Amino acid sequence: MELENLRTNYPRLLSQMEASGYSRNYIYKVQKEILWILSEAELRDWECYKDIYHHYKTVIQTQKTFIIKRAIIGIIEHFDLYCKYPDSKWKCFARKNAYTRLIPAFKELIDYYIKKEKTRGKKASSINTESQNASNFLFAMQEAGVSRLDEITEEAAMALFVSHEGKQLRGYTYRRSVTALFESCLSIDPDACKRILTFLPMGRNTRKNIQYLTAQEVKKIRETLEDMSNTLSKCDRAIGKLALYTGLRGSDIAAMEVTSIDWEHEVIKINQQKTGNSLELPLTITVGNAIYDYLTSERPSVNNTALFLSLIGPNRRMAADNMGNVSARIMKAAGIRQTKGERKGLHIFRHHLATTLLGNNVSQAVISRTLGHSSPSSTETYLSADFAHLKDCALSISQFPISEEVLSIG
Repeated sequence: MELENLRTNYPRLLSQMEASGYSRNYIYKVQKEILWILSEAELRDWECYKDIYHHYKTVIQTQKTFIIKRAIIGIIEHFDLYCKYPDSKWKCFARKNAYTRLIPAFKELIDYYIKKEKTRGKKASSINTESQNASNFLFAMQEAGVSRLDEITEEAAMALFVSHEGKQLRGYTYRRSVTALFESCLSIDPDACKRILTFLPMGRNTRKNIQYLTAQEVKKIRETLEDMSNTLSKCDRAIGKLALYTGLRGSDIAAMEVTSIDWEHEVIKINQQKTGNSLELPLTITVGNAIYDYLTSERPSVNNTALFLSLIGPNRRMAADNMGNVSARIMKAAGIRQTKGERKGLHIFRHHLATTLLGNNVSQAVISRTLGHSSPSSTETYLSADFAHLKDCALSISQFPISEEVLSIG
């Protein structure tokens, strides 16, 4: 989910709301929601504001609270995607996306892109994300008075990526989506599409440094998962061991069925939620025992094929969002990562497995297959924490003369 614009400019939204007469309490709620979205987006599989809306549908119990949350999300979405400030007429979350408000000519471009990319075999999740971002781009042009591709100017296009002060508003993912649209539509209007492509700013796909688990933290997590005297449920232990020893994504663990465990052949079989590809992993004794204990003594006896169910009625399938809560409980029980801002999501277990395999000289191709990556290059993300081999690349300073004055103290 692309949040550079929101992260950079949300103080403007708060200032405008204050100038428009919104109460301090309501402005505080909006600010609190923005900060929560910015912190949680890295841990969850959100691709758009509709995903945040659906998250609240699963966790909020009272209708009044839900209505308030829906309105706040609507304010944030309109500001982030359409640069619109709130007014008294905004009462709820914007259920119509940008595509539904496009003029017919722009809708045809999005439809053509979707049809073409489906034919090429691009992943449905990628098509969905790119079509949403491209629709937002075209809608912003439409709001600026543009009705044809040849009317899009470099200034109008750049305004969506860079502010007047030179701050970046949108990053690599958004640019890639817009690029994908116009590259796909070159056969429709080659001159206009080529011209627009030259307007889009260059940029690299940058990632934040991934917080890694230290050896001491891993030791505490393992001890906590084995200690039956603490407050963790058997469901928590089974999920924790799956994440720690298999590196499965939280969304894949949440989507597992009872039949995903092939006890006879001692393998785990799933279809990955992110890529749609099948994945088969060995069922180790440690993981198998944890799942068996959960199935035989804790899992609710209900007619539901999902492997992991909520322990409190109506015993539904655990959602992907719940996996982050499980990870947080494990780390709390282990007494680690309790400082604000420290990463506690389940994905850090996946990162640990990858770096451990790298440190043990397992080839990137094997690691890629183990993690279910659609491309071996995806493993390169984890190389920055492969300290065992990074140390081998360090140069000795013995060959570089250093005067005594540099090393002297005082």
